[in-house]
Amino acid sequence: MRILLVEDDQTVRIFIAKGLSESGHLVEQAENGKDGLSLATNENFDIIILDRMLPGGVDGIHILETLRRQGNVTPVLLLSALADVDEKVAGLKAGADDYVTKPFSFSELQARLEALVRRNRNEAQPQTRLVVGDLEIDLLSRGVKRAGQKIDLQPREFRLLEFLMRHAGQVVTRTMLLEGVWDYHFDPQTNVIDVHVSRLRQKIDKPFGRPLVHTIRNAGYMLQE
Repeated sequence: MRILLVEDDQTVRIFIAKGLSESGHLVEQAENGKDGLSLATNENFDIIILDRMLPGGVDGIHILETLRRQGNVTPVLLLSALADVDEKVAGLKAGADDYVTKPFSFSELQARLEALVRRNRNEAQPQTRLVVGDLEIDLLSRGVKRAGQKIDLQPREFRLLEFLMRHAGQVVTRTMLLEGVWDYHFDPQTNVIDVHVSRLRQKIDKPFGRPLVHTIRNAGYMLQE
């Protein structure tokens, strides 16, 4: 398994990372909330071990809420020295899949991790539909509708829209679009992105009077309601 471990206590972090690595898992570590959030939102993991209390102004609850708001369903096991019921409830409501209080035994932690990953794999279903506001696309039929009205897109426009919808609420850079939609791993210095985004807006935004595709100055684009 590829595991993200976000824990500011160096002793605890080394203890967990060592045990998981010896069990054959790949462990990426972060010692504060800011780094943990960056890794969790930009890379793929099978599971995340997340400390409840973290330094730097970004705690475990904030990371959890951000992930779930973005549609990230990676299983999260929350670690905390706070054992009262209200704290556990707050963590689970924020999106945690399990809650382990400190101190804990490594064997219990490992068993809980493996159970979460098994459950997640059993429950996982292929995604066939993406929805943002009143805009939806069917990945099987390649159909697009907004407010119930069918929209015809060219294949490249569909790929562009799909990419934007899969990253809804996030800034999508020019580099991300070139690699994800055009399969370019370099910048060919072309205005192809601007042209296709403009065409896409003419079809999914202009007729409906409420834009979903937004230009983020000096950064890229964002699709959000």
